[in-house]
Amino acid sequence: MRIALDAMGTDLAPEPEILGALEALRSLERDVEIVLVGDEAVVRPAVLKHGPISERMSIHHAPDRVTADDPPASVIRKKPDSSIVVGLKMHQQGEVDAFVSAGSTGAIMATSLFTLRPLPGVARPAIGTLLPTIGSPCLLIDAGANVDCKPQHLVQFAHLGNAYVRDTMGLSEPRVALLNIGEEPGKGSEVIAETYELLSKEPGLRFVGNVEGRDIIQDICDVVVCDGFVGNVLLKFYESVAAVIVGMLRKQLAGRDEGALFEDVFRVLDYSEHGGAPLLGVGGVSIICHGGSSPKAIRNALGVAARAVRSDMVKHSARDVTAGAR
Repeated sequence: MRIALDAMGTDLAPEPEILGALEALRSLERDVEIVLVGDEAVVRPAVLKHGPISERMSIHHAPDRVTADDPPASVIRKKPDSSIVVGLKMHQQGEVDAFVSAGSTGAIMATSLFTLRPLPGVARPAIGTLLPTIGSPCLLIDAGANVDCKPQHLVQFAHLGNAYVRDTMGLSEPRVALLNIGEEPGKGSEVIAETYELLSKEPGLRFVGNVEGRDIIQDICDVVVCDGFVGNVLLKFYESVAAVIVGMLRKQLAGRDEGALFEDVFRVLDYSEHGGAPLLGVGGVSIICHGGSSPKAIRNALGVAARAVRSDMVKHSARDVTAGAR
């Protein structure tokens, strides 16, 4: 298995990517190889600072990088030698099995759509990201790719999320819920009410009904479906609250023995434990990370990519979406 890692994606590139890749090589199976995609004149010396280059690591030269000022839709045309475009084209051509980047989310999405193409039957690929709960993490889909959605799009998100959680988290029948302002079937907008009706009759899904935002953390569902506008607002709020709580606890517990008791809580609330969010519904494995990702986040994102490849998640997603459209 070969995974392409954009070595020029994070705000502090390439150091977090290199350290994350080295950690991943120690923790992942021996059949995983990592290809660092970026400016070789920058990447190679940075790797060599940490010792000889592993036989399971290689560098693929991409002299350019995407910046926050680059319009995402034009990156593939105006910056064909950037690490994002080069890495995704390697995936398209079968040179690697997955792509991971902490670069521009918009550029990764736009280039993934152009190179990997949507799966048959998928109208709108969506971003899935894991939210912490008091039990197992819950996949939020869509976390920001699609602002305005029709009911049939939300049903497709449910199938994509269901396949991803089943394959990568080992749940045979994930609990799928619809994010709403109340639990009753008639709550919400016309789009949400119609989506509820469709999901309640949709084969292949264990639909558990509506869920309110306050209930997600209670571990009552494994997949929560919403449009990208709502999902992105929820995700950013989740991340900010987690950071505030962790900061407050650490401040209060500084120098106290009780602090060790909260390490598990810190780990649950830390986004870097999950590393990256997959763009679901495209013909490949494209993982999007935070620009401020730490080496741990990069390592875990590479783990997400490896699990998605090993479970044949893309094939299963295509199958489930096609079956749901019948």
